[in-house]
Amino acid sequence: MGVTLLLAGASPRAGPEHLLHDVPWFGLLFESMVVRDLRVYAQAMRARVYHYRDNTGLEVGAIVDAGPRRWAAFEIKLGLGRIEDAARTLLTFAERVDTARCGNPAALAVVTSTGFGYERPDGVVVVPVGVLGP
Repeated sequence: MGVTLLLAGASPRAGPEHLLHDVPWFGLLFESMVVRDLRVYAQAMRARVYHYRDNTGLEVGAIVDAGPRRWAAFEIKLGLGRIEDAARTLLTFAERVDTARCGNPAALAVVTSTGFGYERPDGVVVVPVGVLGP
């Protein structure tokens, strides 16, 4: 996260005080950093990362496509209080996917800034950004 924050801090309006007082903007920076990390890891596996939004307004932060019938979906949330909403979004998305054509997801995951990793009873995993890797 340091490099992203350093670059953001280079902006005239993005000092440390601004980051701490503008949580939505800081959340966008965090999401961009996580998507960048996912792209690096995906590239190592010859996979691709996409963003998803449909005509109903359903939006998923990152879909990793690793080839035929191999995919995972990620929601990225700075605050731990947003995990429930993110999990609901992922489950709704998974229900809309034609699994006969695309296969079942390898993972539905919420990436957070802090905390610990665990699997929820609904199958969605919660992953702190510090444990992401290929």
